[in-house]
Amino acid sequence: MRARSPLLLLLFTTCLRAQLPFYTDDPSVTEKGKWHFEFFNEIDALQSPLYPNLRQNTANYKINYGLPHNLELDLDSPYLAIYRDLIASPRTSTGIGDTNLGVKWNFHNESPNSRIPALSASFYVEFPTGDSKNDLGSGLADYWLNIIYQKHLTEKIRVTANTGVLFAGNTSTGVVGITTTRGRVYTGGLSLLREFNPRWTLGVEAYGGYAPDAGIPRSQLQFMGGGVVQIRKGFGFVFGLLGGKYIGSPRIGGQVGFSVDFPDIVQH
Repeated sequence: MRARSPLLLLLFTTCLRAQLPFYTDDPSVTEKGKWHFEFFNEIDALQSPLYPNLRQNTANYKINYGLPHNLELDLDSPYLAIYRDLIASPRTSTGIGDTNLGVKWNFHNESPNSRIPALSASFYVEFPTGDSKNDLGSGLADYWLNIIYQKHLTEKIRVTANTGVLFAGNTSTGVVGITTTRGRVYTGGLSLLREFNPRWTLGVEAYGGYAPDAGIPRSQLQFMGGGVVQIRKGFGFVFGLLGGKYIGSPRIGGQVGFSVDFPDIVQH
């Protein structure tokens, strides 16, 4: 969002961001005292069991701030538009979704002389700021722990994995995701990225969720292909195409966005 020498490893630990457009998070954190901003817009065609809901547009804003001791503070909030068939009332719901506040800790960096991957952990609390009556929010407070792993297979190819557990609440953003009010949800993601040159990185991802409680009506499994183009230092453009199965995933969708590092882009 290569490690054949200490210099290359240093570049990874200071410059990589959470790997938009993918849902699988990157272990890197924002440098101490710096700001990182991300925005993406995703339009999804929904699974048929969600009828009369047809499409969902998610515009998400995320701000990261680097803290001491390899910690990062995260805040993000989506703006949603849910489009429905003619029979529904209201036909369209728009508004702010649920707001996430989290902290991420990068507690182990990858070493070229070790098989142990880079390791981070993040903990998020999602506050029910969205209107649950119009499907813009869950109406619940969510508590989510995520463990992040990353290992370079070569200097230009890296694999990243996430394993997470939702202790309470649900994974939904609007009508996409796993909806539940009780019981744990286990989530996971796996991405493979290749850096073709200093500007272009492309990759693929599988991401999903599973609720072992038989009373929970949703599962989630989706796949994405996409990448990032570094337009200039501190500014990257991202894009992705995705599709999935099960009611908790989009049937098909597309995503575009950008990321900005401050003050890097100002100083360039």
